[in-house]
Amino acid sequence: MTPDPFASFKVAQREGWALFAPLESLTTPAAATLVEFAGIAAHHSVLDVACGTGVVAISAARRGAKVKALDLAPALLERARLNAALAGVDIEFVEGDVEALPYPDAAFDVVVSQFGHMFGPQPAITIAEMLRVLKPGGRMAFSTWPPELFTGLMFTLVAKYLPPPPGLLPTPDWGNPDLVRARLGEAVDGLEFERDLILAPCLSPTHYRTMIEGTAAPLLKLVASLADDPARLRSFRDELEALITRYTRDNLVRQHFLLSRARKR
Repeated sequence: MTPDPFASFKVAQREGWALFAPLESLTTPAAATLVEFAGIAAHHSVLDVACGTGVVAISAARRGAKVKALDLAPALLERARLNAALAGVDIEFVEGDVEALPYPDAAFDVVVSQFGHMFGPQPAITIAEMLRVLKPGGRMAFSTWPPELFTGLMFTLVAKYLPPPPGLLPTPDWGNPDLVRARLGEAVDGLEFERDLILAPCLSPTHYRTMIEGTAAPLLKLVASLADDPARLRSFRDELEALITRYTRDNLVRQHFLLSRARKR
């Protein structure tokens, strides 16, 4: 078996996302949007890839769908199981890698991912796996961040101060419809896009910056890497707060996202 060139990156991701749970309050409304966009119904078997705290999986299960969900981070799966128990739904949550899904071929009617599969370091493998477990005629749908808008620009800013490992493609590429079209290729038809918006409460740019630095893996890692370089850390924070200010109105940060949907041939 060929060694995974991104094994150490995945270990860092596994631990880095452990503090994400507070952000589920922001992503819960978008989860309902994705489930509706994917057309999930009670008779569907559904896989939620990179499920995080389970907000999409639970939203689908509450419609009566039979749902399985996978994530790399054990801490998020623990939270997802708690959320599912509180919601009164039965979901099979497992720890696993989007690039090696532990499911048989053609096992699901719908495969979804909200701001998750995009962190798989090898997009071609990620897409191949998601398509492999999807039935012919089944639907794939996912939410991602456009590179030219707030969250995509934030990821680009992080990469400026903390360059990614060699060979790792920019995460915001997944928010570019042309690249989504190219990555899905001839394996799908009926590819469609929509845009929507998350409104994140923000008392000040510093409040939002502090919150995101304590919950999002890329920012946690960056801040830790600059602990011994206070001038550079201050420069990053100044740039980030300026970006937050650009997208804030009425105490709300406007986080636009892209929805992509297609049918497997």
